[in-house]
Amino acid sequence: MEEVDHSRAFLKDVKRLVIKVGTAVVARNDGKIALGKLGALCEQLKELNSQGYEIILVSSGAVGLGRQRLKYRKLVNSSFADLQKPQVELDGKACAAVGQNCLMALYDTLFSQLDVSSAQLLVTDSDFRDRDFRRQLSETMKSLLSLKVIPIFNENDAVSTRRAPYEDSSGIFWDNDSLAALLALELKADLLILLSDVDGLYSGPPSDPRSKLIHTYIKEKHQTEITFGDKSRVGRGGMTAKVKAAVNAAYAGIPVVITSGFAAGNIFKVLQGERIGTLFHQDAHLWAPVKEIDARGMAFAARESSRRLQAMTSEERKKILLDVADALETNVKLINVENEADVSEAQRAGYEKSLIARLALKPGKITSLAKSIRVLANMEDPIGRVLKKTELADGLVLEKTSSPLGVLLIVFESRPEALVQIASLAIRSGNGLLLKGGKEAKRSNAILHKIITEAIPESVGGKLIGLVTSREEIPDLLKHDDVIDLVIPRGSNKLVSQVKNSTTIPVLGHADGICHVYIDKSANMDMAKRIVLDAKIDYPAACNAMETLLVHNDLKSTTAFNDLVVELCIAGVTLYGGPRASALLRIPEAHSFHHEYSSMACTVEFVDDVHAAIGHIHEHGSAHTDCIIAEDQEVVDAFLGQVDSAAVFHNASPRFCDGARFGLGAEVGISTSRIHARGPVGVEGLLTTRWILRGNGQIVDGDKEITYTHKDLPIEP
Repeated sequence: MEEVDHSRAFLKDVKRLVIKVGTAVVARNDGKIALGKLGALCEQLKELNSQGYEIILVSSGAVGLGRQRLKYRKLVNSSFADLQKPQVELDGKACAAVGQNCLMALYDTLFSQLDVSSAQLLVTDSDFRDRDFRRQLSETMKSLLSLKVIPIFNENDAVSTRRAPYEDSSGIFWDNDSLAALLALELKADLLILLSDVDGLYSGPPSDPRSKLIHTYIKEKHQTEITFGDKSRVGRGGMTAKVKAAVNAAYAGIPVVITSGFAAGNIFKVLQGERIGTLFHQDAHLWAPVKEIDARGMAFAARESSRRLQAMTSEERKKILLDVADALETNVKLINVENEADVSEAQRAGYEKSLIARLALKPGKITSLAKSIRVLANMEDPIGRVLKKTELADGLVLEKTSSPLGVLLIVFESRPEALVQIASLAIRSGNGLLLKGGKEAKRSNAILHKIITEAIPESVGGKLIGLVTSREEIPDLLKHDDVIDLVIPRGSNKLVSQVKNSTTIPVLGHADGICHVYIDKSANMDMAKRIVLDAKIDYPAACNAMETLLVHNDLKSTTAFNDLVVELCIAGVTLYGGPRASALLRIPEAHSFHHEYSSMACTVEFVDDVHAAIGHIHEHGSAHTDCIIAEDQEVVDAFLGQVDSAAVFHNASPRFCDGARFGLGAEVGISTSRIHARGPVGVEGLLTTRWILRGNGQIVDGDKEITYTHKDLPIEP
């Protein structure tokens, strides 16, 4: 959950609110109404209405909806000859008239299904110049709101006398943002909420990673600092129009919050005082800024909590994990809602499909994660295990024991399930944890962190797992090797490289997942087909997916290999070739053998034998996971013995390289480093060792009175 901002305490007294919905919120990129989002909005308003709030809605979208409908009608009625003529832009006022009818029909249908009555009120700029109109408007609103009717306002663009309806900014109001501000003042609202397609007002364009969300707008400070982005993709204005309207309303006495209309329940969150969006208030300059949580302080708190966790019994630690698993399953609907909001926003922002694939929590994923956590909980307690026991001398016994590393910093991109896996492994291994996920998974990470930390008992404290929310704090944290013991980056090559080059703290992870499958001439080709298809298409965005297919040269003209190529193409895989394969298969040549596609694409190349395959893997691979499909045992032994990767498989898909599939319960990542843990890193990879010496008064004193035996002793179960 977002932090509660005490400067928003006034929200508890709000009764009448004006909510403005922008075109970008209710319309899709193609101009059609986003019915799911509109339905979710109506459900929020119905709930608020039933709780006694007086709701006044200002809704854009009519012009865009009308334009889309008229374009379709014009296309249907056009001859081929008509389509060859230059197309004239549709009249905006006609679009407004048609679209308003469509928009209100949708609202009426949706609200009727929720047993709520709504009313339409179309106004123009000139209406508000009439004192009698304004008095009648107030009386009509009083009557409608007393009957729990939700009035829906829009500017009557169809008959507006504005000289340039989409550009002219003169007059009493100039767009629906300023109309909403005017109505809030005229109707004495307690709050104005402007729903946007971004989370609020940023210090720069929201797409710029350097931009920061401004939680409280202070005119004296921010009006000279902010760089606005482009206009709305579908409506008239953009953030510039919203801020202008918000400032005017706020300094006239009506508090305003600009927040995202895409996130489920954001109106509820605003009214509950949660620190989301950007608040505009006439007293903002008097408030001290809400103190951000210091990430270094979070690291110290995580260490203290981890020490309390380590002091618990094995059964107590096990119960925490079981409680976490139960809490995740109980809140699966809430998690999915927040994740779907992240995915929708990532799609709108134009992120790569591979990132969106990693971001989405597929159906059944939370149940699968909960199951893995229970497996982890029921494993042998890893903390304090005696790994080796030695008698140094008579009565002097040395034990090598397993011990938590301390505090881990995990920087990860996209995959919100990584947060669950890492947190559960940290709890099982007794480590403190700092997590920094990508902004594309902000909502998913926030709700998962909340659910997990609330399941941790107060005797340990939720500060065992800290969620770092500011990207700017990472470079600073990477300098503090006194409070952080291990950094694990999970994400792109660029992310891992940046982390490794920015810290003296040990780093565990892998930069690339360039996994190979080699088909030897002795392979069972039916088996090869199944493995190769699974390796590429089961989850193309995963780091253990096949990126290069190496094929023995003797197979290049066989029917079986040709069938495999056809199957890959039918499955939608784009093939690129090395110099030999591209010429024979007539496919584009790969620009590099050292390339991770993370998508439905792979490189194919022919090699002379297993030794050539091994040489290719060593030269171009990333030492992640490599596989041989063969029946010749001598060939198999050569491959398994000589390929120097973290995981090497025979007749099995590289997709098995996974902590859960290895029976580790979960993984914090896959390591290709050659010290400490390698391959999928589970609990054991998050442990180090301590030496415990038990004596009865012995001293060294130059070793004059001691006789060393160095005898191995049995380890008691």
